Amino acid sequence: MGRHRTDPMGLAKLVSALVAAAFVVLLLVVGGWVLLHSAETPAPVSAERESAAPATTAQIPTVRIECVAETCPLVTVRVPGGDVLQYRDMSRGEEVAYYEPELSVVLTDASTVRVTENGVPRRTGEPGTREAFTVRTP
Repeated sequence: MGRHRTDPMGLAKLVSALVAAAFVVLLLVVGGWVLLHSAETPAPVSAERESAAPATTAQIPTVRIECVAETCPLVTVRVPGGDVLQYRDMSRGEEVAYYEPELSVVLTDASTVRVTENGVPRRTGEPGTREAFTVRTP
């Protein structure tokens, strides 16, 4: 009567609960470590800027376009006879820079963007005016 009996099912449940708790703690530790180390790595550069970035930061872009309106309708930049580098609308404050030796640019509304050619500001177009031009490195 004074003897205490251990329930094997109760012991198995206790061990399962301890293993599950250890697994949760392990997940929290690993997740925290990954989060901590990912905060130390620099943010990735957008693909558009990365592909357009020069080999040295001192290089002046062949063309730089900055959207100065709420929306800048269809801005197209391409390598003549080659790749289309941009074919889309832009948003206020967004800017792109390209370093290819020759570029064709088409602005649907030239008054909505600020364009710099080889470091020299281009005259801003009239509202609603479409402009197409080619820029070459000097």
